[in-house]
Amino acid sequence: MKEYKQNDLTITWEPEKCIHSGICARGLRTVFQPKEKPWIKTNVEEDEAVMKQIDACPSKALGYYLKQASY
Repeated sequence: MKEYKQNDLTITWEPEKCIHSGICARGLRTVFQPKEKPWIKTNVEEDEAVMKQIDACPSKALGYYLKQASY
């Protein structure tokens, strides 16, 4: 699994699960750029927009988790 940190959000990608549907790239081109390295660009969109696009991933190869606040 690969991780990409963005603010309080960490984007995860499991390449072995990916079916390369392209939904991520078509939905949020500023973040998901499969021809680039790294292919996930962080801090270019709001966390909420990134999470919404990740939720649309049909293979669930993309995921995320939020940094938990510590008090």
